[in-house]
Amino acid sequence: MKGLLEGLAVRTFGLGSAFGSMLFFFSAGASAFFVMTLLNPLRSMVNGEMSELLPPEGTVERWAWDFVSTTVLESKLAPPFPPSKWAAPAGRWLLTQPGRPVELVQRTERKKAAKPGALKDTAKRAEVLHTFLHHELQAAELMAWAILAFPETPEPFRRGLLGILRDELRHMGLYRAHLETLGHPFGSMPIKDWFWERVPGASVTPLQFVARLGVGFEGGNLDHGARFTGFFAAAGDARAAEIQGQITEEEVAHAAFALHWFRNFAGEIEFEKWRVMLPEPISPSMTRGKPINLEARRRAGFPEAFLAALAAWGTQDE
Repeated sequence: MKGLLEGLAVRTFGLGSAFGSMLFFFSAGASAFFVMTLLNPLRSMVNGEMSELLPPEGTVERWAWDFVSTTVLESKLAPPFPPSKWAAPAGRWLLTQPGRPVELVQRTERKKAAKPGALKDTAKRAEVLHTFLHHELQAAELMAWAILAFPETPEPFRRGLLGILRDELRHMGLYRAHLETLGHPFGSMPIKDWFWERVPGASVTPLQFVARLGVGFEGGNLDHGARFTGFFAAAGDARAAEIQGQITEEEVAHAAFALHWFRNFAGEIEFEKWRVMLPEPISPSMTRGKPINLEARRRAGFPEAFLAALAAWGTQDE
């Protein structure tokens, strides 16, 4: 058997060019496989050791894996309902980036923020909604990523991630339907995987994950969402305003979930404790909107001292 394994073998996963291929090499006298990767690898780990390459069929983990890795647009936007079974024992299946359908073209240039008055133009308004839908998609994918990456966390944490993921999918559906009525379906504009570039990583801990995505970026969505609800209404798009208002309200629970698990993993929520978990070059000012939605953030559970420090951050440079 050893002789059969010696040498080189290349295996390509049917995930499109986003992932490339994985190279396995077994040398004479070696005691284990050494894994080299071309482009971005798919890695499967259990207790630090190579495990089954894919999660077991019929499990939440396999559903999450398939959702993140698919390169079929419809499977991204409307995946099947997740199963009820969880992998036992749970392994660590680490995805390094999402699959991207050919319809989703990465933007290379920096995009300027739309001014409120410009949103009266249907195309400009659709561009903002398209970006928001892609934010929801990345959030859903990253919840799936965390389910796979953190098998050691309490089951209520992973079940909570799945519940938020399903919320994000529903939000995607709201944006998607309205984009179609505006004549700009999802995939008709470039995207930027901004959250994927800043949230996950092989060394990221569950605490860092909730600090970055939940407390940081989803907390910021409470500010931005409230502001854009008003912008869409002022632009005369009552349906966009209704959608944005609903999504912003539902994000309160998502931020509350992150704050709960931050406390569970690290104790009390302190601004400086949270700030040092943000990856460079992200600063607290990049996780807030103007004005800060104090009412929604308070309902989510942000402490007053935290909110005061967030509001004051960087003001001396402004």
